[in-house]
Amino acid sequence: MRELNIEQQPELIEKVVSINRITKVTKGGKKLSFSALVVVGDRKGRVGFALAKAGEVADAIRKSLSRAKKSLVHINLAGSTIPHEMVTKFGAAKILLKPASEGTGVIASGPVRAVCEACGIKDILTKSLNSNNPINVIKATVLALQNLKEAQDEKNEQEG
Repeated sequence: MRELNIEQQPELIEKVVSINRITKVTKGGKKLSFSALVVVGDRKGRVGFALAKAGEVADAIRKSLSRAKKSLVHINLAGSTIPHEMVTKFGAAKILLKPASEGTGVIASGPVRAVCEACGIKDILTKSLNSNNPINVIKATVLALQNLKEAQDEKNEQEG
């Protein structure tokens, strides 16, 4: 597998999922910083995410974008949906992903929708269970998508 430089990658879509203000209380007062959670993808089955902190919002977004581009992973797709149903847990976040028929659209919450749209899934049904922490929800979603089998493997398993 050949690694691409950030400059050589095809046009990636970038979605900022959340920005948090962080306050560190020190002896001298309060020190403010920001964290940005970003998802990137090429809409052809590759997606990555990252969380970065900086003193300014723009710097945090820029840092997380460059880290997300380095963490791209390949996802097995079956046309415009996923090959089979998947349930995955990360921390307290539990994610249910179900394939959907053509024309259904992306039925998902904010963080899951960002991941699905970035990797090119057009028809999917999802449910986020237990936790709504965006970091753990995104990690659980990407983990579930990484563990998907190829569509051909799924057909062979059902037949045999």
